[in-house]
Amino acid sequence: MFGRNVPALVISLAVHLVLLGMAAAFKIASTQEPEAVLVETVFNEDRVQEEFSQEMEIDTTVSQTLSLTSGGVVSENLGAAAESPMARTKIDRSQIVTDPTVRVPTIGDIETPGLGKLETDLGVGQVSGDVGARVEGYGAAMHRLTQELRRMMRQQPVIAVWLFDASNSLKDDREEIKENFNKVYEELELVRREADLKNERYSALETMICSFGASVKKLTPAPTAKLEEIKVAIDLVKDDPTGAENVFASISAVIEEYGVPSQRSRRQLAIIVVSDESGDDEDQLEEAVSLANKYKSPVYFLGREAILGYPYAHVGWTDPETMLHHWIRIRRGPETAYPECLQFDGFGGRYDATSSGFGPYGQVRLVKESGGIYFMLQREEENLLGIEARSPRKFDDIAMKEYEPNLVNRKAYVQERERSEFRKTIAQVIQVLDPHEHPELGIRRLHYPIAPEDFQQEGQRQFDRAVRTMQILNEAVERLERIKPERDLEADQRWRAAYDLMYAQCLSYRVRLFQFLLALDRHAETDPNPAQPKDNEWNVVHVSELLEPSEKQIKATKVDLAEIEAQRAKAQEMYQFCAEQHPDTPWEQRANRELSWGYGITFVSNFRDPRYDDPKYRDRIPNF
Repeated sequence: MFGRNVPALVISLAVHLVLLGMAAAFKIASTQEPEAVLVETVFNEDRVQEEFSQEMEIDTTVSQTLSLTSGGVVSENLGAAAESPMARTKIDRSQIVTDPTVRVPTIGDIETPGLGKLETDLGVGQVSGDVGARVEGYGAAMHRLTQELRRMMRQQPVIAVWLFDASNSLKDDREEIKENFNKVYEELELVRREADLKNERYSALETMICSFGASVKKLTPAPTAKLEEIKVAIDLVKDDPTGAENVFASISAVIEEYGVPSQRSRRQLAIIVVSDESGDDEDQLEEAVSLANKYKSPVYFLGREAILGYPYAHVGWTDPETMLHHWIRIRRGPETAYPECLQFDGFGGRYDATSSGFGPYGQVRLVKESGGIYFMLQREEENLLGIEARSPRKFDDIAMKEYEPNLVNRKAYVQERERSEFRKTIAQVIQVLDPHEHPELGIRRLHYPIAPEDFQQEGQRQFDRAVRTMQILNEAVERLERIKPERDLEADQRWRAAYDLMYAQCLSYRVRLFQFLLALDRHAETDPNPAQPKDNEWNVVHVSELLEPSEKQIKATKVDLAEIEAQRAKAQEMYQFCAEQHPDTPWEQRANRELSWGYGITFVSNFRDPRYDDPKYRDRIPNF
């Protein structure tokens, strides 16, 4: 029996743990990056751009002047040198994680995205957009938009098309924006009044309200200047049950419909998009860029900051009938053409809400190329999974200047990345440790069976997964250490930060997974009682105290508590190094957050409502 037959466990450990010694033999090849697929995931437990940002004040009063503000300019500043990280020690050489019969993905199996799969290179337009105007709320954003519309109205008549994300998660935001339309239109009336006083002719602004999800829906029959019609139209935005967020296809559709008529009538077409997601159709990005440039239509976004190096975030929703709480996955990043951070948190896919300090790549690139503005709402998000969503997310503007994402098209991004062995290796490590692409790497955190025999069976399955994942982590550490000399030669601070954080994470995740193996053995051997009689599951929890291996485990693994402590100290040192090298940035925030996690692992009992697994109730969960 897994729990009580210690010699059997030792044999299993010894058979599994030789895989690490094979890791260094694999070579790196090149493959295509997989298509990101939006898949809804639900959890019942909360686990623990610009190219230069601008602070914007909220002004709720109607302006009495016609002062104008234009878009920002992008800089190309790069970072400075820093000292090198440290080398590995001995868990990776343990006898415990070896099994030559197990076939698992390795870094050698991974290729970086092939150029043949990427969209057509449509070129890089003129840098003119303001890609990171930070605002505390929609009031400040609407004030700045008013100034932008005035500036355009001085040149020619304007058609402003508003595209509202029809997702459930944006319902409250739409109401707030509707309330701010009064201020926008009252201020724009100043243009007409000054025109009368100066005997100058200023053209009118007309507005079109649309919603988008899987497709575009017109909510005003034609562009209108009547405020009441506009506010009524905003109330007509209905949640799209498909959950699709085809933002770029929707922008393209609007430009194609209104682009030619606006040019014929010598009007300026402006697109204003309101969304808290990054979109499901980034394969349509370059088409939208091309059309915006063709018709000289600036695109404005009122959105959120992207998650640091990660496509997803999780929004909370409570079933009004059952009061069961769910976490629903949405797209919220990344801030770069492809992720530059691990998608892995040591057990599976990430669930943090670490802000990148920049907007999502596709939206920000479109803003930059079209000459619009990306407004980043800075308010805390209580409904977002992860303690980071409720933490201060303002970073130092000067520091962040060195970490600006590369907003070229994806083809150019890949070509530039592939010229550097340092950057290419980082990308390959990210891909091979992506549990969304390699589900076999994901290790169960929650909902272990309460019955000992069922726990034993599930524990063995997760034990095998942990062994395989440790092999991949060991290979990743070796590859990262091999490119260590190139870190000091890397000019871009973003890639240095990516390396520093990733190296610390791989070191720490190895320690935690080793502790997980010991915790499985300890739990099965002691067969503890649940904390409460009604508890029906066991969950993995991080704790500060390390589990000490037994004599038999030490004999099998050649790893004692002193070695584990040394590995933990090394990982913590690298997290501290990352935080010191990248102060006042998301990388410091993430490094400090992971430093606070315990390295020890234990199992804690919990009661989980059986209705979470009932299809009748699961079918009620909406698409966001």
